[in-house]
Amino acid sequence: MKPNVRIEHDFLGEKEIPNTVYYGVQTLRALENFNITGITIASEPLFIVAFAYVKKAAAMANRDLGVLDKKLAEAIIFACDELIAGKYLDQFVTDLIQGGAGTSVNMNVNEVIANIGLEYLGHKKGQYEFLHPNNHVNCSQSTNDTYPTAIMMAVHLKVDVYLQALADLKAAFLKKAEEFKNVLKMGRTQLQDAVPMTLGQEFHSFATTINDDIKHLAEVQEKLTECNMGGTAIGTSINAPKGYPQLCTKYLAQITKLPIHLAPDLIEASSDMGTYVLVSGMLKRSAVKISKICNDLRLLASGPRAGLNEIKLPPMQPGSSIMPGKVNPVIPEVVNQTAFYVIGADVTITMAAEAGQLQLNVMEPVIAFSLFTSMNYMINAITTLRTKCVDGIVANVEVCREEVMRSIGIVTALNPLLGYETAASIAKEALATGKSIHQIVVLERKLLDQAKWDEIYTFENMVHPVYINK
Repeated sequence: MKPNVRIEHDFLGEKEIPNTVYYGVQTLRALENFNITGITIASEPLFIVAFAYVKKAAAMANRDLGVLDKKLAEAIIFACDELIAGKYLDQFVTDLIQGGAGTSVNMNVNEVIANIGLEYLGHKKGQYEFLHPNNHVNCSQSTNDTYPTAIMMAVHLKVDVYLQALADLKAAFLKKAEEFKNVLKMGRTQLQDAVPMTLGQEFHSFATTINDDIKHLAEVQEKLTECNMGGTAIGTSINAPKGYPQLCTKYLAQITKLPIHLAPDLIEASSDMGTYVLVSGMLKRSAVKISKICNDLRLLASGPRAGLNEIKLPPMQPGSSIMPGKVNPVIPEVVNQTAFYVIGADVTITMAAEAGQLQLNVMEPVIAFSLFTSMNYMINAITTLRTKCVDGIVANVEVCREEVMRSIGIVTALNPLLGYETAASIAKEALATGKSIHQIVVLERKLLDQAKWDEIYTFENMVHPVYINK
């Protein structure tokens, strides 16, 4: 035998495994078979931690029920605690997208835990007669209950990170809302002048819509607490001792401090992906709304001289290889593009959830991949938007006010006094001649005196209108 190499076997045959690694023959086969994304499960540390919690809870339950020797359980628990502490991350090398409904990931975890446990017991890696990946680490388990449970927990934990990113962005918009509360500007509908508002009100609405997503995503997160541990292969609990599903779930909730509970129907829970469709739908909703905000920021900053130019975005890079001095809204642009990815990933998750047949959904790897990448990319995008754009936005106060005072839209406030037809004729004349509403109403037609005009067009009444009809 070659130095620094051990021979491992499965029912397909033997493989040489470097003695430096903690994974084994089935993980090596996955490396050979699934070179798809180049993104390994090690890129999701929360997923590895979640899987370690699953294996630890299983070992504790098996120990208590007498189907696993206490010394072996101790070794497995030790190995799981090492993984929970963030160690051995580089040993999780399987691609996030793979065939086999997650079997390769489950075996990667089983083999790493077995070999850490073997060293803990004083044996060498690969001496599975003392601690076996299947017989002991995977005791009373199947990929079909451990893998979905680990994904569920990892997504739950990842949502916490996403919610924090949203909360930070909301806070940034609220800060700008306060800063801009006295900046008068023109509101617009269908890209046409509407009625006055403040820039602060506009930014406050951004914070409000983000807060709505925080609330609803937190509600959806509560559904990421139901597990099918102990269902084993298809939900019938084959090879699991009586009481194992309940005890394993109890330990899982206890050691993770998450409100995990056992699904009432383990057969249904082994195949249903409905919760992930809900989570993905909320991620899509969040991405769509943040992308819309980015569209607004790009419009408000457009120009600067031939556009709206109501705000200035922080200049991040030269905007053109040919046009000197051009600065583009690159941060909102990159967030837009990230949102497009998340929207597409939602379609992938929807199709994968539907594509499961009978008692197992074999498409769960792409569901996990899509959820993890969607949240990772959006967390990065949201943080980038906040720190490199929103925090540095400056209002062009005079530009905003001048647009209001020369706008035709302010005539809307005269409807109760003059009637729609008269107001429309004023607007028509202003549009045709370029005259201001004030000039036509007060100076030429003398429909109102200056005192009444001043009463109607105070700052407060333009942004918080009071009904005035006489």
